[in-house]
Amino acid sequence: MEVNEQFLRRLPKCEHHVHLEGTLSPELLFQLAKHNNIALPDDFPSTPAELHARYERFTGLDDFLQFYYIGMRVLITEKDFEDLAWQYFLKCQEDGVRHAEVFFDPQGHVDRGISLDTLVKGFTRAIARAQQELGITAKLIMCLLRHLSVESGVEMVNEAHSYFRSGEIAGIGLDSTEKDMNPLKFHPIFEAARASGAQIRYTAHAGEEGPADYVWEALKELQVERIDHGINSHHDAELLVHLSQTKTLLTLCPVSNVKLRVVDSVADIPFGKFLNHGVPFSINSDDPAYFGGYCLHNYLQVQAVCNWTTDIWGQVCLAGIEGSWVDEERKQLLREELVSVLQGI
Repeated sequence: MEVNEQFLRRLPKCEHHVHLEGTLSPELLFQLAKHNNIALPDDFPSTPAELHARYERFTGLDDFLQFYYIGMRVLITEKDFEDLAWQYFLKCQEDGVRHAEVFFDPQGHVDRGISLDTLVKGFTRAIARAQQELGITAKLIMCLLRHLSVESGVEMVNEAHSYFRSGEIAGIGLDSTEKDMNPLKFHPIFEAARASGAQIRYTAHAGEEGPADYVWEALKELQVERIDHGINSHHDAELLVHLSQTKTLLTLCPVSNVKLRVVDSVADIPFGKFLNHGVPFSINSDDPAYFGGYCLHNYLQVQAVCNWTTDIWGQVCLAGIEGSWVDEERKQLLREELVSVLQGI
């Protein structure tokens, strides 16, 4: 069977690393800024076309984050958050994403006067609608921002306890810049989440800008069960063995890595090393409205340089299914769909 766009689109993909705020298209950004009467900075691009062009010239993570946080300002109402997530789920339908575990950054909204309840209600309405109308399942993961104080993160987690217990928020993560922000520093945030007594899940961005040591810290000190990015894990042979033996999923983001100058090209990402060592990974879009490519685009970019067989794609897709935070019944349905695609049915 030929590995082409049709085959890659049909694969029952699971996306584990996408920031809902990072799916805010320039078109929607300007539309909401006007509707909500939000003034953008004087030096901000004045049209969606100019903003798209600026997004082609990110110099690194910090440069991108400036635009990311400006974009967040236009999201005000519950409907804004629902519409944002719904647009993403429509892209999932186009790309063959069958399950998505999506991040959001509550501190960036609560700090400007938007209630956590507004965020959660908007996002969960879109999630329910996606399952009902599109057959796409999703989980909501609350990320805490490294560049803000640990105390702020603890307060945010404590405020979210009721959403953990209700299942509306399925897990917590850690994101934003890694520079001089080792995971151990944020241990109190994860302890506060565990104090809720809820059965939530844990992940963290580590090993993108930061070294392999940050991956170890996230695993040992924060006791996360998944690593977001984790590309620098390949520098540590012992870590590769550990990731393989524990079946710890890395949520790789190829196009993002290139756009943010983590690597020069997709070909520089050590996919082969991860495959050879049995390290499970999924392929994800990260902040697709800013980086110019949703999930399927990332699959296509990987295929263009790796030229994988259907067997390897099946292995990668299966790793994404097994690493998802869904019940066995949902996993089995996705496994069966994968088998059908691989058999050309």
